[in-house]
Amino acid sequence: MHKLIVTIIIALFTLPASASDLPKTEDQKTLYAIGLSVARSLSVFNLTPAEMEIIQQAITDDFSGKKPEAELLSYSAKIQEFAKARRKALGEKQAGAGKDFLEKAAKEKGAVKTDSGMVYTSLTEGKGESPKATDVVKVNYRGTLIDGREFDSSSKRGRPLEFKLDNVIKCWTEALQKMKPGGKAKLVCPPNLAYGDNGVGEQILPGATLAFEVELLEVNPPAAKPVSAAPSKTPAAPARSGDAAPATPAAPAKPNSAAPAKIPGPPAVK
Repeated sequence: MHKLIVTIIIALFTLPASASDLPKTEDQKTLYAIGLSVARSLSVFNLTPAEMEIIQQAITDDFSGKKPEAELLSYSAKIQEFAKARRKALGEKQAGAGKDFLEKAAKEKGAVKTDSGMVYTSLTEGKGESPKATDVVKVNYRGTLIDGREFDSSSKRGRPLEFKLDNVIKCWTEALQKMKPGGKAKLVCPPNLAYGDNGVGEQILPGATLAFEVELLEVNPPAAKPVSAAPSKTPAAPARSGDAAPATPAAPAKPNSAAPAKIPGPPAVK
């Protein structure tokens, strides 16, 4: 398997793409998916073309059996440090755009900027009692980055998400207490109310501002209905093998959550 993946990577670097190269059979599509997995596992490093050439040389050396210039085991910790530093730098670069996005959202019709810094816009008013922080809620939702890319949604999960309201990121805990069953709202969450300086998964970088559309379906007292297990992976973005970045939580879980990871639907749970 190792040699197969190496061969595919070399092909990705060296072969020009053309219409005839497009995968047609299931085996070809499987190989193509392996290539995607490899490419995405490297994306966390935000590599320059010159850096990519060094990686290509290492792959070629390993495949040919040449003695490596650096021992993998002795550099494993440095790889993790390198990945974290690159993620942090990329997040800092995008931080300014996040602030601009938040300010623009606050000026939209019907938008309210709360004391915490969240921007809340009611899209549909619901009926009944608003949930308390200790209640269990069921929601449909869609989460996007400031460039509009979707990172998770209940439709991709194939079902609504159910969770205890005080077990998610602060932005969701605050916003859902403003809603009533049947209501829909748009939230823009600054990083301090989302995943903070750590980010989560591959797409949510450190310091990321996030946008959500949330529909509150149900509210239940904590003892009235057990919380269903959150999906182990975020359907929005398939897991990428070899990813050096932290995995995304299941429902938008709270930062530094110990819960099984992979979302970002709503904020992840502790």
